[in-house]
Amino acid sequence: MISLAGRDIMHAWGKFVFTGIGLGLLIGVTLTMAGVYRGMVDDATVLLDSSGADLWVVQKDTLGPYAESSSVPDDLWRSIRVMPGVAQAANATYLTMQVGKGDQDVRAMVVGIVAGEPGAPGWPPQLVAGRQITRGHYEAVADLAAGARLGDVLKIRRSHYTVVGLTRRMVSSNGDPMVFIPLKDAQEAQFLKDNDAILMQRRRTEANPAFNRPEVPGLLDAVIASQTGNSYVNAVLVRILPGFTSQEVAEPIRRWKRLTVYDRTQMEGILIGKLIATSARQIGMFLVILALVSAAIVAFIIYTLTMDKIREIAVLKLIGTRNRTIAWMILQQSLVLGVIGFVVGKISATFAAPLFPKYVLLVPIDSLLGFGAVLAICVLSSVVSIRMALRVDPAQAIG
Repeated sequence: MISLAGRDIMHAWGKFVFTGIGLGLLIGVTLTMAGVYRGMVDDATVLLDSSGADLWVVQKDTLGPYAESSSVPDDLWRSIRVMPGVAQAANATYLTMQVGKGDQDVRAMVVGIVAGEPGAPGWPPQLVAGRQITRGHYEAVADLAAGARLGDVLKIRRSHYTVVGLTRRMVSSNGDPMVFIPLKDAQEAQFLKDNDAILMQRRRTEANPAFNRPEVPGLLDAVIASQTGNSYVNAVLVRILPGFTSQEVAEPIRRWKRLTVYDRTQMEGILIGKLIATSARQIGMFLVILALVSAAIVAFIIYTLTMDKIREIAVLKLIGTRNRTIAWMILQQSLVLGVIGFVVGKISATFAAPLFPKYVLLVPIDSLLGFGAVLAICVLSSVVSIRMALRVDPAQAIG
């Protein structure tokens, strides 16, 4: 009967091949969607790894610095640095914006890092070309995904930066490439107002009687300076000393500094559980829809093939063939169709993944789970055809 199933497949090989290709493309899309989700999780992990931090100190009651806006004074790191268990503390700013590159704009996450030695919190951990930032202004380290090369000039707000180093897979949780610039420049890009806004704010302040008080010399200038300054950062990145736990170091900062402190586990929960949660649900819905469509395709083609050989099935019953043998023949055809579709889908997903604008991470466990799901769908899809075949009257063979 195995030979009979094979012969029947060869007899209708055209339907099997073309249906397998169509099913394979659906399976390929399914594997790619799963890879997109895996890639989003990997992007979030890469973002945390690139910071080199054990703790993130941010504005109280915020989910900063990645999922929500956060603003803390840029001199806060000094008092955090001397707290028990703190090995290093460094300011950092994160700003997602359009970065000018020639005549084009690139969506990127601009990261402001403090001056110091490479390896400090916030610095890119490794380069694939060039060098780290050594000057206090107008130098940048960019990820290859930004399309930048050594010596290129990037425009951020009103300033221009020369690319002196290149990284790979340094991206935000949205997959945007990172561009590292000196902290002072990043503060100006994020917090400093443009000239027109500063002029209008100065005029409003000068016209306000509360600030324009002759009996308090210098009050007006101090107010204007505070309104146009850029003495804030998004977060303080903290590394802890060996022998200390994250909770031991974070709790005094929360208590005495009145700030919110996240450790690595909490930050992963924010990025994965909150920032990409909606995208994960959307991908899950697509996977369910694709599974239902795949099941319908398999069920339809197996049903059609079974209907085409009703007379042959009646003959098999007439000569005494058992029902389970007939059912196994139909099930074999469904499984063969699923295997063909999975092979085509796996190949298409592997070649299509690099072409996607977002990072697609194909892992073996997803392929194994996908293969098992395809076989299960094929088994369920063949139930209707099997029931129809078992109800065939042997008399139809001589009717």
